[in-house]
Amino acid sequence: MAKFLIADDHPLFREALQGALANHYANLQLREAGDLEATLSALNDDDDVDLLLLDLHMPGSGDLYGLIRIREDFPLLPVAVISGSEDAAVVAKCIGFGALGFIPKSLSSGNIAEAIDAIMQGDTWVPEQVRGRLDSVSAEDQELARKVADLTPQQYRVLYLLHEGLLNKQIAYQLNITEATVKAHITAIFRKLGVYSRTQAVLLAERLQLEAPVNS
Repeated sequence: MAKFLIADDHPLFREALQGALANHYANLQLREAGDLEATLSALNDDDDVDLLLLDLHMPGSGDLYGLIRIREDFPLLPVAVISGSEDAAVVAKCIGFGALGFIPKSLSSGNIAEAIDAIMQGDTWVPEQVRGRLDSVSAEDQELARKVADLTPQQYRVLYLLHEGLLNKQIAYQLNITEATVKAHITAIFRKLGVYSRTQAVLLAERLQLEAPVNS
């Protein structure tokens, strides 16, 4: 019996994916999560998941942050990214940061099932149009990803707001926390990323093309 966790914030897509997989796999057990926090909680509660189907843009995930964090916390868990994007640069980063597959949401249900079959057999699956065109992630960016994985979701939100140029007072308002807490998060961010200024932190975030997380 296969056990999959679908991590996506769109109920209609989760329902459609469940239907496609149920028709393809006998005795399939499916779990769902709608944001990064729920995904991490589900994985902590159940270490017997065979495959995580991960949406890049669900709340809290912040594009690559969710993938990086999950790969750090659960290094043996097979992860397949499910995304509306088919951009080769995005695919390359996801594979470089540990995903075993990149499955566009535009695929038919049958092709999605075929892609998952390949991943379950240990293969790396990416869309045909980008095969052979993926750049490798540099060792420097892989090291940066390991540092980013140490950030808590709240610290990541602070990092994003730093990137947006917000002042401590504005970040505190956005996240409904005190300025003292913002300062503590920034200190932790600097330490974990190995930087000494906001500018350095922002430049590192841009290298990973981290995008705004939706509040969960």
